[in-house]
This record gives sequence, C-alpha cells and structure tokens, in this order.
Amino acid sequence: MNRLANATSPYLLQHANNPVDWWPWCDEAFAEAKRRDVPVIISIGYAACHWCHVMAHESFENDGVAELMNDSFVSIKVDREERPDVDAVYMTATQAMTGQGGWPMTVFATPDGTPFFCGTYFPRANFIRLLGSVVTAWRDQREDVLRQGAAVVEAIGGAQAVGGLTAPLTADLLDAAAGQLATEYDQTNGGFGGAPKFPPHMNLLFLLRHHQRTGSERSLEMVRHTCEAMARGGIHDQLAGGFARYSVDAHWTVPHFEKMLYDNALLLRVYTQLWRLTGDPLARRVARDTARFLADELHRPGEGFASALDADTEGVEGLTYVWTPAQLVEVLGEEDGRWAADLFAVTDEGSFEGGTSVLRLARDIDDADPAVRRRWQDVVGRLLAARDNRPQPARDDKVVAAWNGLAITAIAEFQQVVALYASPEDEDVNLMEGVTIVADGAMRDAAEHLAGVHIVDGRLRRVSRDKAVGEPAGVLEDYGCVAEAFCALHQLTGEGRWLELAGQLLEVALARFAAPDGGFFDTADDAERLVTRPADPTDNATPAGRSAIVAALVAYAALSGQVRYREAAEAALSTVAPLVSRHARFTGYAAAVGEALLSGPYEIAVVTDDPAGDPLVAAAHRHAPPGAVVVAGRTDQPGVPLLADRPTLDDRPTAYVCRGFVCDRPVTSVDDLVAQLR
Repeated sequence: MNRLANATSPYLLQHANNPVDWWPWCDEAFAEAKRRDVPVIISIGYAACHWCHVMAHESFENDGVAELMNDSFVSIKVDREERPDVDAVYMTATQAMTGQGGWPMTVFATPDGTPFFCGTYFPRANFIRLLGSVVTAWRDQREDVLRQGAAVVEAIGGAQAVGGLTAPLTADLLDAAAGQLATEYDQTNGGFGGAPKFPPHMNLLFLLRHHQRTGSERSLEMVRHTCEAMARGGIHDQLAGGFARYSVDAHWTVPHFEKMLYDNALLLRVYTQLWRLTGDPLARRVARDTARFLADELHRPGEGFASALDADTEGVEGLTYVWTPAQLVEVLGEEDGRWAADLFAVTDEGSFEGGTSVLRLARDIDDADPAVRRRWQDVVGRLLAARDNRPQPARDDKVVAAWNGLAITAIAEFQQVVALYASPEDEDVNLMEGVTIVADGAMRDAAEHLAGVHIVDGRLRRVSRDKAVGEPAGVLEDYGCVAEAFCALHQLTGEGRWLELAGQLLEVALARFAAPDGGFFDTADDAERLVTRPADPTDNATPAGRSAIVAALVAYAALSGQVRYREAAEAALSTVAPLVSRHARFTGYAAAVGEALLSGPYEIAVVTDDPAGDPLVAAAHRHAPPGAVVVAGRTDQPGVPLLADRPTLDDRPTAYVCRGFVCDRPVTSVDDLVAQLR
C-alpha cells in the first residue's frame, strides 16, 4: 500500500500513485522493516529534480521493479527540502562511500536506519541488479552488511563532529580566502570551476564585502565579471528574470532549467549590493528583474514564496524556454525576428537540443542607445506573452522557512537601494515602481506568514503548504535565515515586533542547538534522533546553519546593543575559521559574516521625522560598510533600541554612528556622516 496520498510535500505527492509501497519518513516504517526483517530503501529527492523524475519514470512507475521493492524491502520516500536533517545524514554517508553526492539519492539501510550501501541515480537495469545483490547480501552475508553499516556511521559521525580546532576569524584569514578564490577563478567565463557551473552567490557576497573593507579591485572585478557573464548567459531568464539552478557547461550557456527560491534570493542580494556600490546599470536591471521574478512567479498570495519551478515541462526539460529562429519570426515578424535572433544568439544550429536555442544576451543592452533599449523591451514583452501561452513547468509550492527568510532579507535590501537611486528621469521608472510595490507586498506577506503560521509554541517549523504548517521541526538554517530576515524587516520598517521575534528565535537556537565548543548542531537537542546528529559547517547551495545563525546573531547584537549575542557569534565563527582560508568556495557566507564582524559591524541610527526621504538616511544606506545595520525614525521610537535616548541636535535630523558598541559624536550633515563611515 502506497502511503503518500496524504503527504504535504509536492515531491511525495508526485509518487503517491507509484506501484511502490512507499512510506513517508516515520518510526512506523522502520518498525515494519524490523518486523519483516528486511532492509530499508531510503529514496531522497525533491520536486524540481530532473533526474529524480527520470528514475521515477524508469523504475518507481514500473510494476516489475515495484514488485521487487515491495517483496524484499520497506521503501521510504523523503523530500530533502522538507527534511534537510535526514538528507544531511545520508548525503554525508553517500559522499563517504562514493566520493560524490546528488539527487536522487538512493540509500540501503538496516531497520534501525544505519546506511550500508549508498548511491544516486541508477538506470532501471542497474537498479534491478542492485536490488537483487542487496537481497542476497542481506540473506547470506548479514554480518558483513552490519559491519559495513557500523563503519559508515563511524565515518559520518567524524565528518559531522563538533569540538575540532577553533581560531579567531582574522583579517589575514579572510585575505587568504579572497586570494584562494582568485587562484580558482575562471578568467574567461567568470565563476569558479568548470562544468557544471553553479552561481557562486555567497562567494560573491563575501568578495563584495572584502572589496569594501580592503579596497581590493581584484575582488570587485571577480564579482563584476561573473555577474555580467551570468546575466548575459542562458542561466538567466532573459524574458521573465530569475536564474536557473546551474549551467551544464562552463560558460553559462545551457542551464539546468529548474529555478530555486534560494538561488534567486541570494543572487538578488548580490546584484543589489553590486548596484549599490557601483551604480552599475546591468546590476540594477538584473536586481529589478529578479525581484520581479520572486514576486510574480514564486510568491503565493496570503502565504510565502514557493520553493521552485520544475526543470521539466510535460516531461521535457527546457520545453517552455527554448526557441528557433522560425519561432522568433512567427511571434515578432521577419524584421524584429531576425533582430531578436541576433540579439539573443538564436541560430539554426541551436545551442540546446533539437536545433533549439537558449536565449542569451549576445549584445550589450544596458548602455545602448535609448531607441535600441525601447525596441529590446518591446521584443521581450511580445516574446514573454507568447511564451506564457506555452505549457509551463510545475511549481513546488511548499513554503520553506529558511528560503523565505533569504528572500525577505534580499527584498528588504533591494527596497533600500531602490530608494537611493530612484529618479523620475529613468526611462523605466514605472516598471521599477511597479516591481518595488509588488515585491514589498510579497515580502511582508511572507514575513507575516512565517510569524503567524511557522512559529508554533515558540518554535519554528520547517515547511507549510496551502496555509497549513507541516510537522517537520525547523533546523538551524531556518532559525538563522528567518531571524536575519526579521532583523532586516526591523531596519526597513522601524517596527519593534520584528526585532522581538528575531530575539525569540535566537534564544531558542542558543538553548537548543548550541554545541559545547561554541558551534552549533543543525538539529535541536530534543529533535528526532538520527544515526548521527548533523553539524555541517560548510556553505553549499544555501548558507550552512552555522553561518546563517552567526549572521543573525551579528545583526541582532548590533540592533539590540546586547553584547552576549556578539560573543556567541564570535565563538561560533571561530569553529569555522580554520576552514575559511583552505576551503573558501564552501565558506562564502561565513566569510561574508566575518567581514561584517571585522568591520564592526557599524550601527547607524538616524533620528528624523522623515525616514523615507531624509538625505542622512540615504547617505547611511549608500555608504554603509559591510554588515552595517541602519535604523531611522523618531528618538525613543518604541521597539527600536538604536533610537533610544538619542535626541536631535539643534532640532535637525541627526545621525549616530557606533562601531562594536563604541560611538562617534552625533552629526547633522551628510558630509560628516560619510566621513565617519569611511
């Protein structure tokens, strides 16, 4: 009997009609395996995963394969986005056994959950042979299987251990991390490494902050080059905005077409901060269009942001997105069709399958003549309208707390930078105004949903769907990303409730997730016991839980003036510091937070009756050093500690700048404020 019909996870629901007798992750499944004395198959994936769909079609929808699985195993299906703790444990096991990981993940385990054989995608014939081999080994070589499982658990316990080396995260270590990234940088195509190439958003955030602190032009150039290469490549949706998960090649041309909330939230922060620091028009446009993508394509009214758009449409990857020259002419007419083919690198040979092309921006458009930009905007609008009539990819509409936190923080930063550069003379002023309005509404909607639905009895839940909260408990990254988001909202709105909620979440994290060495576990001390308690310090697709909680602790300490949160942040960061200079590509968020701590971070309070329009507020945001917090409002505004006991001077708007709880003299002129921030 398949038991997935009542699941809240869209991924599990995709498998609810399989002939496999799937169980969700639960104690009852392992008890059933123990009763039957059979091994467990733990199959882990997610809704937007292309190869998960392939393995499902080849094997899990096949009656013969299902019969083998049902006769000799208890089969458990896990959504890795819903249960990142389960995924983390078995991903570490898979990497330990095979040297690599990925999804779909296929794990064979004992009835107590101990993994003894791990892999990823298996074609049907290979999977059938593997099922037979495991059945034989379980029957005839049980002691060897159990020994293998015990060795794997010991190995992954060591890989996830806390209590290792600690060291302060110094300027020298961060300089070394930036230097290591420079040596691994792809000078031709931007980014790091070869194919497949993933957007290095957290490394780019770090490099931007490193540039601010040190003045390193090399760090800034790596960000500029990579951002331009991604924005002009096929990984960026040239019509609707947003970025795909990764490029299958080294030059950003052909994407793996799934679009993830976390990638787009983190990339929105990168392009927003690049725009803030340089005024770059490409960064401005891409930030705007990414914010629009989040609000238009992933926001669910009355809830938060959905998790992803699928890679496939009707079982075909890229069906929605690719074009031929003839299709462009059909939509645009002969003249504009040929012009668009040249602009978007659409050729008869094609850059994708079947002679189709992924749209790329082959010509510079941001500095082009206004008439050319108007023609481009018209063409984009008509192509997007035509594309909207095509079959569309499915959307994984579950709301993940951590990823919504990332999106809220990104949109809050975007809103602040828009205010700096808003100009009635901009040719797309109406478009920018529309995007900021809908993005702001989506951000506030998501925050209210997290506060009202995901926080249950003072604890954070990981997921929700259709306004109903799920059972999985929040993990450390949820607490960190959501607390950081609430700190960002507090700065944007001046509302004390968001800072209060952030503090409550951080108290839970300190009480329930802290490790003896100053670090953190990824699961709470009262969470479900797995074969090992995960504590991964590395930043991968999303910030590590440890990096996320440190970022929130740093922001909260600066906003509240409470030193103990900063001390907790420094202690946790010291457990990651030994990795930063040696594994910079996998500690980007931790390094970015380290730059904030080295910078101060600055605490900037502007006492004013006009937070939206005061030039002091604009100067504070424009020149804010790495990780700075900025609040503006009336003196002693309720719920805003940075405005307490801070009067105006001579009845003029007044700025107060502190750094690491040590304050400069208050100032009333923009020039004086900027001088204090340099």
